[in-house]
Parts: sequence; structure tokens; C-alpha cells
Amino acid sequence: MRRTIGVNTWVWASPLTAENLPALAAKAAALGFGAIELPVENPGDWSADAAVEILREHRLAPIVIGAMGPGRNLVAAPGSEIVATQNYLVHCLGVAERLGSPVVAGPFTAATGRAWRMDAEEREARYRELRTALAPLVRQAEARGIRLAIEPLNRYETSLVNTVEQALEALGPLLGPGLGLALDSYHLNIEEKSIGDAIRAAGPNLAYVQVCGNDRGAVGDDHLDWPAFLDALDEVGYAGALGLESFTGENATIAVAASVWRPLAPSQDELAARSIRYLTALNDERYPA
Repeated sequence: MRRTIGVNTWVWASPLTAENLPALAAKAAALGFGAIELPVENPGDWSADAAVEILREHRLAPIVIGAMGPGRNLVAAPGSEIVATQNYLVHCLGVAERLGSPVVAGPFTAATGRAWRMDAEEREARYRELRTALAPLVRQAEARGIRLAIEPLNRYETSLVNTVEQALEALGPLLGPGLGLALDSYHLNIEEKSIGDAIRAAGPNLAYVQVCGNDRGAVGDDHLDWPAFLDALDEVGYAGALGLESFTGENATIAVAASVWRPLAPSQDELAARSIRYLTALNDERYPA
């Protein structure tokens, strides 16, 4: 099925702010994207009310993305920190409801980059802790008609949930209308033995999909089998957007967090343009209008 193609504002800037949102939305639309991923790095950086008008002007569908920066944890942390993280995610749900985003996607387990060794007993305990912290959020999401979409990350960014299998184990009882999985081709390429099998294992729990080249660069310039990737999405009936997620190296914080040590394309505009050209051509070839 033909899918809307979106782009994350992190391709060009971090954080997203009230000041840079208008220009970034205009750029995304001019390049041909039909959706835009809007990261909420810090509540108050940008206004959902203003964003509604900006996205309407450019005919962009909204996707809200959460960021698990330092101190945002739902497990293995002081109670005050867990409550603060829950409150942050409640804010993200409110933003999504105002914008009309069907999901709030992100690695909603622990701070990105936080990793430690766990034996099987501790892992099971942390998964129970995660479900306890998520349960009220899942209920809120479902009541608002939004789905939290939790993203497995690669082994260098977390030790909690790296694979679809682990995500299903960790979240199983909560999965449903208020909670699903967000899968990112970059992490799938590192952690899964078969990307297609991982997508098929996610099945109806697949709530959102992010894409980029295997090196975090442009889609289509890389070794991933994109036709097979879309085949797997078709098999599970995923009809949501494909969101291009890459990162600018111009911001020191995000460059270090995403390990962007070199340019991934001649320019960030070119990275986005090459990706949308490739994905649009693939859409046209596979799903003629």
C-alpha cells in the first residue's frame, strides 16, 4: 500500500523551536514530504497551537516524537524521576491530541545512551517496572485516541529493549490500542537477524516506522533491501507513514547522542531530497495510482 513519507526536523536542527518550525515545515513541504516528525525535546520549545496552523498551511501530517534525554527514565531510577518522565509523556500526549498525531513515538524506557549489564532475573524485574510505569500512560493514550509507540534501540544506546522479541516480552500485556511498537530501520539493521521477520513478528503491534540508510544517511544509497522492507510492511498491513529520521551534526549535543561524526551527505537538504526521491519512486513503482 502507498504510504505517506515524512521527515524529522532533526535532519536539520535540534531542538525544534517556535522560531525554526515555520522554516523547517516549509522546507519539508517544498521537498515533497507529506508528514513531519515533531520532536518534543523540552515542553515549551514550540507551541502546538501555532504548529497546527503551520502544518495546515503546508499540508503536512503531524507525527509527535518524544526524546529520552538525560534524567528521563521509567526504570531503575528514583521515584521522582520516573514521575517526572511520566509527566513529560503526558505532555507529549497532549501535544499529539492537539495536533491530531495518531502516535507519540520514541524509546520510552530509559535515557538514551544509558546501558548496564543485567542477568535474566533483573531484566524481568525491569520489564515489570516498565509496565507499571507505562500502564497509566497507556490508558491515557487510548482514551485520547493516540498510540504510544515504543522504539527498540541498538545495543550502544540501551541495554533494555534492543529487539522486537524483547519489546514484545517487555510490553506484552499492555500492547493494544494505546501502545504499540515504533521500528526504525537503523536499529533493525544492527540488532535483528532478519529485518523482514522482525517486522512480521511485530505484526498488528506495529504503530510507527522510521527509515534511513544503514549509515543514518539517505534511504536508497545503502545496502538495505527496501523492496523487501516494504513487502514485510505490506504483509502486516502497516498503513502509517514512513518517517525519515537522520540527524544534523551541526548541533554538538545531538551529534554526540547519535554518533554523527562525519557528514552523511553533501548537505542535509541533499540527504532529505535523495531519500524522498527514492521512496517516492519506490511508491510509484510498487503502488501505481
